[in-house]
Amino acid sequence: MPIIVNLDVMMARRKMSLNELSEKVGLTLSNLSILKTGKAKAIRFSTLEAICNALDCQPADILEFKDISER
Repeated sequence: MPIIVNLDVMMARRKMSLNELSEKVGLTLSNLSILKTGKAKAIRFSTLEAICNALDCQPADILEFKDISER
């Protein structure tokens, strides 16, 4: 998939665990884990906003587009 999820990178930069982020964002660990591993098929803007607020970052810090023709 050409969309890369860098949630683990931002969590590491902010020294935040999945448990901490789960509490701050109000999502279950399993849903955050699905997003973190790139297995999610979609994300709501409200969820993205909550994650960005918790990690003090921009959506582009979490989601990245890789053109498959570049590979």
